[in-house]
Amino acid sequence: MKLVAQIQLMPDADAAAKLRSAVERFNEACDWLAGVAFDKQVSNRIELQRIAYRDVRDKFSLSAQATCLCIRRVCEAYKRDKTIRPTFRKDAAMPFDPRTMSFKGIARVSLLTLDGRVIVPFVVGSYGADRLAMPKGQADLVRRKDGKWFLIVTVDVPEATPIPVTDFIGVDLGLANVATDSDPETKPHCGKPAERVRRKHNLQHKRLQKKGTKGAKKKLQRVSRKEARFNRHENHVISKAIVEVAKGTGRGIAVEDLSGIRDRLPAWGKDARNRLSGWSFGQLVAFMTYKATLAGVPIEAVDARYTSQTCSACGHCCRENRTSQAKFLCVSCGMGMNADKNAALNIRARALSKRALELVDFTV
Repeated sequence: MKLVAQIQLMPDADAAAKLRSAVERFNEACDWLAGVAFDKQVSNRIELQRIAYRDVRDKFSLSAQATCLCIRRVCEAYKRDKTIRPTFRKDAAMPFDPRTMSFKGIARVSLLTLDGRVIVPFVVGSYGADRLAMPKGQADLVRRKDGKWFLIVTVDVPEATPIPVTDFIGVDLGLANVATDSDPETKPHCGKPAERVRRKHNLQHKRLQKKGTKGAKKKLQRVSRKEARFNRHENHVISKAIVEVAKGTGRGIAVEDLSGIRDRLPAWGKDARNRLSGWSFGQLVAFMTYKATLAGVPIEAVDARYTSQTCSACGHCCRENRTSQAKFLCVSCGMGMNADKNAALNIRARALSKRALELVDFTV
């Protein structure tokens, strides 16, 4: 399984200048080569290398491997949409691979630049350090707007053998409660702390955007990064807790398929749309997915439409069943419970039905 480890580089002034020069030259080469690929309608890497390899090396003084990475990146960008010419910002991420990057222990990395290799010290948390012990693939060198340098390294992490399961934990995602599972004894992961942080940051955003000064823009970037870090931390905590419960009870995890979730936004109020856009449900599901895969816990994505309006006891579905945001009361059988718990039970049931269909032999 491929995951990433983010490390912060700590270059001195000389090394930082060399890194910046390499990044800008690489992206200049990519932008020029994108024009060649678009004019000649070439998206095949081998064909583009035959046409432009020597020109890129001579014109931009890139190393052989950097030239190959440049060609690969241009082809990937052009293949995404052949109707437009790809463009590359001068400060876009620059790729490295094991031939242009090598780690020197757990505190330094060697990167190939226009002026040869530079050895740069770096810092990384314990979580990222564990990942760096795994086999490493390609990495992206990134310079943030505040001048800090990061290396985003792809690592190969061995997957655990999936455990056999006969049941699932259903997980409903929402705004009042970020995640609610189908176990009756567990409490929902409340969204109130996140909501307080979101409202605080929204007020700061509005105030700083209104100022419009250079200092305000820099502070706005810091506030945005702080909010992203908070959301990321919360998603890690929530996903870890759910996976641990699933693994400890020998069950899989059923989550809603998030494709099209934002298509339902126009039916909601502006504040609800802002709240949803302020929380990364996709990131939460991604964290659950990779943590579950590493733990050997099967994870199933299901269509969650109408799970909030369907009775988990009798199956009756109508809008009137949802008496409020928090309460569910079936107008058919009279079953009442927390609305998010009811939706999580429906998600669990759909995963069980989906798994049962997969086991049916239709060839008989």
